[in-house]
Amino acid sequence: MAETPITTPIEKVPQHVAMIMDGNGRWALQRGLPRLAGHKAGTENLRRVIRASVEFGVKYLTIYAFSTENWGRPPEEVKGLMYILEDVIDRELNELHKEGVQLRHIGRLERLAPSLQEKVLDAIDVTKNNDRLILNIAFNYGGRDEIVQAIQRMMKDEVPPEKVTDELVSQYLYTAGVPDPDLIIRTSGELRVSNFLIWQAAYSEWYITPTYWPDFDKEEYRRALESYAHRDRRYGKVSSGELQGSNA
Repeated sequence: MAETPITTPIEKVPQHVAMIMDGNGRWALQRGLPRLAGHKAGTENLRRVIRASVEFGVKYLTIYAFSTENWGRPPEEVKGLMYILEDVIDRELNELHKEGVQLRHIGRLERLAPSLQEKVLDAIDVTKNNDRLILNIAFNYGGRDEIVQAIQRMMKDEVPPEKVTDELVSQYLYTAGVPDPDLIIRTSGELRVSNFLIWQAAYSEWYITPTYWPDFDKEEYRRALESYAHRDRRYGKVSSGELQGSNA
């Protein structure tokens, strides 16, 4: 009888992981399928990644689902993406709630259909007391737009220039109260920030994989977390090893 393999615990799990879920369209095209089929496959994979996040002990997960620039895609694709979001809420909300996932939205809601806005707000309200995993869904989100809105709100609040600090700006962002991402994972091998968490990612570690999002499985996720665990985060300072060497 074969023994059950023992999975070695990850030494240092990041508190906050953010993901740019890229490659759905190319995944579909490689299989002779319409791009929307790739987005549906990507949505199915998201369920697995959320479950793995809970198992790994990640506290915050932020996913880049739809950017402010994505409105420029073909109308049929945009319409399909809106339908997928609505369908996911209808099908997954109860299960996510049972698993202790708290849903949050970051981005603008006003361009979404009123019925979809209502579903998003209802999902946020239903799960607001859950704390096993905080899931930030960046939908109709843009990093520059977020910063512009933060500045506008500070001006409306008549914040004196000398009172503007890093901490204050963070309080005016969509992610107020959430720690900055420790690790950002981007699938499909692209080397771009893509207007994602521009302020919050100042000192995040990055993990780039050529794997398309629908194929980004639990083992690939584990490799990303293990890569992070072996890094020495310096925040602009010297590494701990260099400090030890200077004292030798």
